[in-house]
Amino acid sequence: MREEKSTMRVLVVEDERRLAAGLRSGLEAEGFAVDVALDGTDGLWMAREFPYDVIVLDIMLPGVDGYEICATLRAERVWTPILMLTAKEGEWDEVEGLDNGADDYLTKPFSYAVLVARLRALLRRGAKPRPAILEAGDLRLDPAARRAWRGGVEIELTPRELALLEFLLRRRGEVVAKREILAHVWDYDFEGDPNIVEVYVRHLRNKLDRPFGRAAIETVRGAGYRLAANGG
Repeated sequence: MREEKSTMRVLVVEDERRLAAGLRSGLEAEGFAVDVALDGTDGLWMAREFPYDVIVLDIMLPGVDGYEICATLRAERVWTPILMLTAKEGEWDEVEGLDNGADDYLTKPFSYAVLVARLRALLRRGAKPRPAILEAGDLRLDPAARRAWRGGVEIELTPRELALLEFLLRRRGEVVAKREILAHVWDYDFEGDPNIVEVYVRHLRNKLDRPFGRAAIETVRGAGYRLAANGG
């Protein structure tokens, strides 16, 4: 049975006029309402000003490139799902796009059926906050750059400490059990001492809390740990 056609609004930011026209007609045939921007400057303005459900964004654009558009929107807390569409090949281009806040990536030439399926998948997820920088008060973490700060002070953390902080920040304000931390920061096959979690929580407290007179990471007796949503 054929899936019902969407009536969602899409912004296509693509400077190749023939491809942009093809995307418009193809997506409109699938029931999408489509606006097109032919350069990055117009694309960024339209993405800021209008409530799109999803954005198809080329990387190599005149004016403002796709990476900058994506990073700017995320920094301004515009969470519209973004699918990056580009002729550039190579894993580092994909990494840069995703690290700047894109949700998916498709390389030209592409299948329209695959493009539409990916857009529908993004629409199902919706425009939920997906910040590239995780924050709780003045505590910040950039997972891609593997850097953390308390206020304006950068804190040097080991890879495992960074992984634990990222998990706690993504679940900030929630109580997480020791077994959840082990499963996500270590793995399900970890056979060492479960008290390793306490050791690393202590490391984070010694680096992120005590030197600054904070108490961000709370122990919830009998339940686990909680990172205060306000960063302590």
